[in-house]
Amino acid sequence: MPPSLRKWLPDGHFAWFVLDAVGQMDLSGFYAAYRQDGHGRAAHEPTLMVALLLYGYARALRSSRRIERACVEDVSFRVVAANQAPDHTTIARFRQRHEAALAGLFSDVLELCVEAGLVELGVVAIDGTRVHANAGRDANTKYEEIAKEILAEADEVDREEDERLGDGSSVDVLPEGFRTPAGRKGWLREANRRLEERRAQQAQPIPKSRPDRLRECRRRLEEDLAVERGAVKRQAEFWAAGVASDGKRLSRRPNPYTPPATPAGRKINTSDPDSRRLKAPQGYLQGYNAQSAVNDKQVVLAAEINAETADFGHLEPIVDATLGELEAVGVSDRPAVVVADAGYWHSEQVDAIVSRGIQVIVPPDAAGRKTPRPGWDGGRYAFMRRVLATDAGGELYRKRQGMIEPAFADMKFNRRIDRFLRRGRSAARSEWRMITATHNLMKLHRHQIAPATG
Repeated sequence: MPPSLRKWLPDGHFAWFVLDAVGQMDLSGFYAAYRQDGHGRAAHEPTLMVALLLYGYARALRSSRRIERACVEDVSFRVVAANQAPDHTTIARFRQRHEAALAGLFSDVLELCVEAGLVELGVVAIDGTRVHANAGRDANTKYEEIAKEILAEADEVDREEDERLGDGSSVDVLPEGFRTPAGRKGWLREANRRLEERRAQQAQPIPKSRPDRLRECRRRLEEDLAVERGAVKRQAEFWAAGVASDGKRLSRRPNPYTPPATPAGRKINTSDPDSRRLKAPQGYLQGYNAQSAVNDKQVVLAAEINAETADFGHLEPIVDATLGELEAVGVSDRPAVVVADAGYWHSEQVDAIVSRGIQVIVPPDAAGRKTPRPGWDGGRYAFMRRVLATDAGGELYRKRQGMIEPAFADMKFNRRIDRFLRRGRSAARSEWRMITATHNLMKLHRHQIAPATG
């Protein structure tokens, strides 16, 4: 090999581009985690580790052991790692320790795309793709089996017994504004949404040992039941009052329902309790619903995850995330048009987005449906159908698939990233933002080398 690292790779190689890009990023969040008094074993330079992970993700090498091996065998990895070879434990611990900071690299890369003129906001397409969790469907276990295994493995009462929620009276099940004569499923759906939001904010890591995971799974199943009890209680109180939010009397009463005493029969995944069994085009998988917003240059503007099969109810959250990312990188402009498929149709959220001055094109009917759903006629439904029937509206909507599907295909097929390596909602979110950040980084690299090669 030539004596100088600078001669190991040709000019314009992606490795040099990654090193230059990392040099422009604000990595203060990484450095803040280290001691400044000189005590302890010297750590690898955070700039080196960030560049190594970004380059690895871009080259579809995410396993810490494979990255360790590449730092010895692959010339480009040796250049990025400054001819050092961090071991796989160091790489894995760095990724775990700086989970939030690594997720924040998405914004740093997006800012570089803004400076290069790649962030145009005429039309923004929104969609989700199902990504496997680091867990199998066979790990979905019933409450009874979990309790049995805990009793078999432990000689003492569960150390988290004091955290039981009892009848759920202390759980904030529903917001004060939720005053609608919806059925029990509607009340429970809203209660579960609030619970999932709280769990997402807490971002608790998944325990490594199986006994600890089993105790956490049992606690969550009991918490789910407590939330159901609270929702049923609040619904009963609402109907007992006999008056809806608009002042009208309620004449029809729901059938009485009493939740079970224990979460018998309910399942949770004991490998990754945050993941869910999701319906996908190829069947059911255990994983997460990875959401993205993409512009017409296929640059990802926002990347978030949830654990719900349906995209219903996630239109406004991903639009909010997009506006938040743009504001964070100094872009005050807003998308002119947001397009999404029929799964995102949500009347109230569509109205809320339009009120901000952003046009929304989302068909209220699925592609294979020939007639409108009962009650989905007239008003905003008929208006959206008329918009889609026009040449301009139809052309804008047809852009959606060509904008966002190639981005998902590049990440999941070309780069073979269709499964998260780490467990837990927060870890999966950090990975998804790293995956989309490196997608943008490669877009930026191709954009910059295009004039030279052209």
